[in-house]
Amino acid sequence: MEPMDIIGKSKEDASLPKATMTKIIKEMLPPDVRVARDAQDLLIECCVEFINLISSESNEVCSREEKRTIAPEHVLKALQVLGFSEYIEEVYSAYEQHKLETMHDLAKSVKWGNGAEMTEEEALAEQQRMFAEARARMNGGATAPKQPDPEQSLES
Repeated sequence: MEPMDIIGKSKEDASLPKATMTKIIKEMLPPDVRVARDAQDLLIECCVEFINLISSESNEVCSREEKRTIAPEHVLKALQVLGFSEYIEEVYSAYEQHKLETMHDLAKSVKWGNGAEMTEEEALAEQQRMFAEARARMNGGATAPKQPDPEQSLES
């Protein structure tokens, strides 16, 4: 039984973006080398099958450890089990680089246009303002009635 049959999806449902894969393939080859369309399709199918194989084995490793979430170490162990030990160091290095880039992107996304960070209170106030605007748009431009302030009703 193929991995795709197990999860109930056809091969068309689980593919990689052709344009992205073609770009990756071309970047890896000398500029004077051309790749036939059938060869590109075959390479894409190989990549999908490789991902299915690694995912399946990672799931097995995860299950053996009685975990429910596949972690990076499960993927690395799957590579070892499947005989791809020579790639583990490079894969781990790429993973570490990805973590650094993600942390850098996250740090940039926390800041607003002027470079100042928002406090939790400012973020909450901004969120409430945005919700109010959305409610007003949903009500056809009419502003939604304000909810009574629970602190004020206690004082009355």
